[in-house]
Amino acid sequence: MRHVIARGAETDQRLGCHTTDRPGRPGTPRPMLGGPMPGSAAPGSTRQRVLVTGGASGIGRAMAEAFIAAGARVHVADLVGEPPVGAGFTTTDVADETAVDGLFKAVASDLGGLDVLCNNVGIAGPTGPIEDLDVDDWDRTMAVNLRSMFLVCRRAVPLLREADGGVILNTSSTAGMTGYPMRSPYAASKWAVVGLGATLAMELGEFGIRVNTLCPGSVGGDRMDRVIAAEATATGATSDEIRTGYQNQVSMRTFVEAEDIAAMAVFLASPAARYVSGQTISVDGGLETLRNAWRT
Repeated sequence: MRHVIARGAETDQRLGCHTTDRPGRPGTPRPMLGGPMPGSAAPGSTRQRVLVTGGASGIGRAMAEAFIAAGARVHVADLVGEPPVGAGFTTTDVADETAVDGLFKAVASDLGGLDVLCNNVGIAGPTGPIEDLDVDDWDRTMAVNLRSMFLVCRRAVPLLREADGGVILNTSSTAGMTGYPMRSPYAASKWAVVGLGATLAMELGEFGIRVNTLCPGSVGGDRMDRVIAAEATATGATSDEIRTGYQNQVSMRTFVEAEDIAAMAVFLASPAARYVSGQTISVDGGLETLRNAWRT
């Protein structure tokens, strides 16, 4: 496990926090319910502390960069890659219990606590009809996409309670809201993430911890290119046909970008969303179906 601190200039402001006198803890900086509002830090407050899993690439990297731009202190966890400039970094497998325990030791050392968890790591899993899929591929998809969410949340919650509140943002997918032919392990794992988020919102609301689930649509980039190539191989359609199909199944006829998901994450962690909890929120351009090229 590798730990890196790669930050720019530090300040003593946490966006969206204020100082309160509470019994036994006078003058303790307390995050405002909901987290940061870009550009709204009060003098003397401290900067928000954010952990992003899967944060070295794709949506996770965009989230990390967006929170850094908003003034937060950010720690990134991922299997490979480098962190965005200004973020701490731990190379780790968040599907492994011992590795997650080590990650949170690094987060405590680096950030001194936690205000926002962006539980974002995930893999595409195998493509094909269910009768052709391998059990090992199913298990790996569940481990990365679901087990990791559980392991990270169970370690994040004590830190969020210690901070007297915070935000958990679990990344699911529009595949967690509708069927997704040829991608049954992925869809099943993402539906489970939606259920986990709704349950945690109920468990944690009384502690000032808000939990929401983000459901990105088809996000342009290298990962989507790989998904399209795998689906073309499995169905016999061309990559161009698959790509056009994905665009046509969205009302706005377009892919979304990682930065669109990141912007929603920053909003949901802000005081502007202070009473938004237990929600499943899509950023997808208006998904109508995930029934693309299929054998019928």
